Amino acid sequence: MVVAALSRPVGPAAASAWRFEAPNGSFIIVERRFRVHDNERFRQVRQDGVSHSHPLLVLSCLRNEEDVSRCGFTVSKRVGKAVERNRARRRMREAVRELWDLIPPGWDLIWIARPGINEASFTELQDACARLLRRARLLKE
Repeated sequence: MVVAALSRPVGPAAASAWRFEAPNGSFIIVERRFRVHDNERFRQVRQDGVSHSHPLLVLSCLRNEEDVSRCGFTVSKRVGKAVERNRARRRMREAVRELWDLIPPGWDLIWIARPGINEASFTELQDACARLLRRARLLKE
């Protein structure tokens, strides 16, 4: 099993980004402005937003007042222990990252993993993400 290494950047970017090392050696920067990181905003998107479900994932989306779209990922203990939850979160991030350029700006998206997500292939997970974004009419094609 290949696991992406996580490291905290140093210098001016330290406060605003996490750096993920992909298996091929490249780095993926996830800036703070592209993440939903406030617990209150998670609740607001879940309560006031529109939710779409799939057997592997649930997507909740709500318009934001900014010129960028942001994502948040959550995995409950029903998915498994910490190792399984972290794996599910990494896989969801990667599946969404590959579709990120097709998502219009101005949305907060909360992705919630369901039990069984780690048994699904990565292709099934990508298809689930794309299907949910299409259902929410958030996938530019």
